[in-house]
Amino acid sequence: MDEKEKISRKLRNMKRYVDFLRSRRSITSEELEENYELRSAIERNFQLAIESALDIGEIIISAKGFEKPEDYRSVILILGKHQIIPADFAERFARAAGLRNILVHMYEDVDVDRLYDYLQNNLEDLSEFARFIARYLEKVK
Repeated sequence: MDEKEKISRKLRNMKRYVDFLRSRRSITSEELEENYELRSAIERNFQLAIESALDIGEIIISAKGFEKPEDYRSVILILGKHQIIPADFAERFARAAGLRNILVHMYEDVDVDRLYDYLQNNLEDLSEFARFIARYLEKVK
C-alpha cells in the first residue's frame, strides 16, 4: 500500500469518527456527564479521530523525509512548518494531541466540560485537517 492509499484509508476512517461525533453535538453537558456509555463513545471516537490525524501526519513526515517529531503535538507542527497544512491552523490544531494524551493516559481525569467544549467548538478542526490533507493528496503523484 503506497502513501496515498494509506492516507486515504485513514481519512475515510477519520470521517466516520467525526460523523459520529457530529451526530452527538445536540447533547447537553449534563447528558455527557451523566451518561457513561455516551461519554465513553464520544471519548473513544475523539481518540480515534485524533490518532488518525496523527497517523496521517507521521506517514507524510516519513514519506517526505521531514525531521522526526519529538511528540504527538510536534507531528502537527511539522506539517505546518512544511506547509502541508497552514501554520496558523497547525498551531491551533496541535492542541488536539493534548486531548488525545488525556484520553489515553489520564482517562480517569477527563474533564467533561473540556470534552464538551471540544465537541461543540473544535470538532470542525478535524474536518478542516481532513480537507487540507485531501488537497495535499491531489498534489501527490
